[in-house]
Amino acid sequence: MSTTTAPRRAFDALITERGLAFGGDYNPEQWAPDVWREDVELMQQAGVNLVTVGVFSWATIEPTPGAREWAWLDEVLDLLHAGGIAVDLASPVASPPPWLGIRHPETLPVDRDGVRLIPGSRNQFSPASRVYRQHAAAITRDLAERYADHPAVRMWHVGNEYGQIDHGDEAAREFRLWLRRRYGTIETLNEAWGTAFWSQHYADFDEILPPRRMPYLVNPTQSLDFRRYSSDQLLECYRELRDVIRDAGASQPITTNFMGFHALTDYWAWAGDIDVISDDQYPDPASPHAPADIALVQDLMRSLGDGRSWVLMEQAISATSWREHNLPKSPLRARRDSLQAVARGADAVCYFQWRQARAGAERFHSAMLPHAGADSDVFRGVRRQGDDLKKLSPVAGARIDADVAILFDWSSWWAGEEPARPTARLNTMAEITRWYRELWRRGVAADVVPAASDFSGYRTILVPHSYIVEPHTAAALHRAVEAGAHVVVGPFSGVADANAQVLTGRSPVLLRALVGVSGEEWGGVPDAGSPLAADERWDAGRTLPEPSARILAERLRSEGADVLARHTIGDLAGVPALARHDVGDGTAWYLGAVVDDATLSALIGDVLAAAGVTDAFGASAGVLPEGLEAVRRGDVLFLLNHADTPLDITVEGSRIDLLTGEETNGSVGIAPGEVRALTERRTW
Repeated sequence: MSTTTAPRRAFDALITERGLAFGGDYNPEQWAPDVWREDVELMQQAGVNLVTVGVFSWATIEPTPGAREWAWLDEVLDLLHAGGIAVDLASPVASPPPWLGIRHPETLPVDRDGVRLIPGSRNQFSPASRVYRQHAAAITRDLAERYADHPAVRMWHVGNEYGQIDHGDEAAREFRLWLRRRYGTIETLNEAWGTAFWSQHYADFDEILPPRRMPYLVNPTQSLDFRRYSSDQLLECYRELRDVIRDAGASQPITTNFMGFHALTDYWAWAGDIDVISDDQYPDPASPHAPADIALVQDLMRSLGDGRSWVLMEQAISATSWREHNLPKSPLRARRDSLQAVARGADAVCYFQWRQARAGAERFHSAMLPHAGADSDVFRGVRRQGDDLKKLSPVAGARIDADVAILFDWSSWWAGEEPARPTARLNTMAEITRWYRELWRRGVAADVVPAASDFSGYRTILVPHSYIVEPHTAAALHRAVEAGAHVVVGPFSGVADANAQVLTGRSPVLLRALVGVSGEEWGGVPDAGSPLAADERWDAGRTLPEPSARILAERLRSEGADVLARHTIGDLAGVPALARHDVGDGTAWYLGAVVDDATLSALIGDVLAAAGVTDAFGASAGVLPEGLEAVRRGDVLFLLNHADTPLDITVEGSRIDLLTGEETNGSVGIAPGEVRALTERRTW
C-alpha cells in the first residue's frame, strides 16, 4: 500500500471543498472570447466545477518555433476562476504543431511497415525522439512557470491518452538502450530470447531492431520486450514532464488519462507515478454487456490507486463519432453511466467535451453543450447530473471493500496472445470479462490485482487466464490457499516464464502442487464443442449444457484433486475438465477448458458460496434480478437498474435515498434506467 502524498491530499481537499467534481474537456481556443463568457455562465448553471484546459493547444500557444501566446489562456483561466470553476491544466504535448514534424521529421513516428506518418492529425510524435521531448519539455516548463500559482489551477494534466508506438530508427536506438539495461550482456539476451531457434543469434545489441514487418512470425520474446519497452518509453515521457512541472514550483496533483485495459501500456508500472488515477471510458451503448464490462474497468481504476477514489476524465454524453455506427445515449443513460462511476469509486465525473466542435474530426462527437445549444435534452440532462453530484457529496472519499481479487498482468496478456499458439481464439480479456460478469451479476465487489500481489485478505482469487506465472506469484497463491482462500485457475495458465519461454514439465508447472492436477498437452476444441459430464461430487452430478467445453482444452490427470467434471467423447473422453483440491485451510479449483457461460456461472457461484463471499446486500452471493447492479461504497448502497422494466428490491432496514431524499423501509422500487443511493443514516 503506497503512502498518500501531499498532491493526493490536495485533490482530496478539492473534493472536500467543492464536492464531487463535475465537468469536462474545455477547448476555448476553438471559439471567440465572447463565447467564453457564455460558457462560464452555462457551466455555473450546470453545476460544473472542474474543466480540463489546453490538451490540444500547443499550436495556439506556440504557432511558430519559440513563440509564446499566453494572453488568451490568461483570460480563460481568470474567467474560470472568477466563475468558481477549477482547472485541470494540460501540458499540450499530445499533438505537436505541424511545424515540428515538417522541420524535424525524425520526431514523427514510423509504423511496422516502415512508413513515416505525417502531421495533420493528432499523436504524431515518436516517444523516442529526443527533439520532440526537448520541445515538449520547453513548452511544459514555460506553461508551469507561468501558471503554477494561478488560483484557478487545481490539477495538472500531462499529455493525453498515452499510447503512441514507433518502429523507426529513434525507437531502435532507445530499444537497444532499454535491452542493455534489462539484460546487461548480449549473451543473456540470446538466452532469454531463445535465439538458437531459426538462427536468430545476435552478436551485438546494435544488430537488434524493433519488430517491424518480417517474412514470417516475430520472435515472441522480442515482441514481448518491445511492448514492455514501448510502455516504459511512454512512462519516461510522462515522468519527464511531471518533473518539469514540479521543478517549476507546482504543488498541485498531476495526472494523465488512462484508457482502461489499454493494450499498449502497463498501468501497473504507471500507477505509482500518478497522483490521482484518471481514465477515459467509452462503453458501446449498443452492447448489452456494457454495464458489466465498464464496471470491470472502473474496478481496475480503483485498484490502480490502492482503493482510493479516481477521476472519470472522459466519457460521451451521447454519441461518439469514431465507431462505424454510433448510437446515442439518452440523458437517462448518460446519468446512469456517471452515477455508476461514482458508485465504483469515482470522485470526479467529466466528459469529452464541454462545447461541441463545429470543425475538425470530432465535429459529430457529442458534448455537454451540443450544437443545438442549452435548449436541448442533452443540456437539461447535464444540469440534472450536476444536481445529482451535489447530493452525493457524502460518498466522496469513501472506499469499496472487496473479498474477491482478479489477477491481471499486462506482460502475461501480451505474451499470451502472440501468434502460433494452440488456438488464436483464446483471448485473455474476453475470459477476464466473462468471469467478471459473473461477479457483477451477483453484486460482488472485486479488486483487480497484479501478479506481484501477496493476495492476503481475499476470500477468493480468480485467475481466468494468466499465461505467465512466475515463482513469486505461484508461492503467493499457495500461501493464500493454505490460509483459507479459494483460488480458481483457468485454462492455459502458468504456461510460460517471464521471458515467454514455455515451462517444461507437466503443466501448470509452478501451480501443479497447488491445483492437484497436471497436463501434458493443450489443444483446440472442434467448432462443435465438447460435452462435459459433472461428477456426483459436484452438486450431485448437475446437468451441464452441451457442449460445455469450447475453444481450448487440456489433457489432464488428477494428482490428488477431486475431479468434478470430465469430457465425455472423442480423444479426451474421461479426461478431467474441472477439479477441486483442498490445501491447508483453503481450496484450489482448476478449470482445464474454456467452458460455456452457464457452466462458468455455476462454478463461480459455488466457489463464492464455499468461500463465504457476500454481495452488496450482505447476503450470500446469488444471481441478482436481471439488469440490477448493486455496489456498496462506504455506507451507501447504490442500486442501478440497467433493465427496460421496473425492479422492486427488498432492502433490509430503514434507509434514505441521497438522490431523492425519499425514506424507504423494506422495499425499494427502481424505474428503468434509474439509480438509488441508499444510506442507513443521514450523513449530511
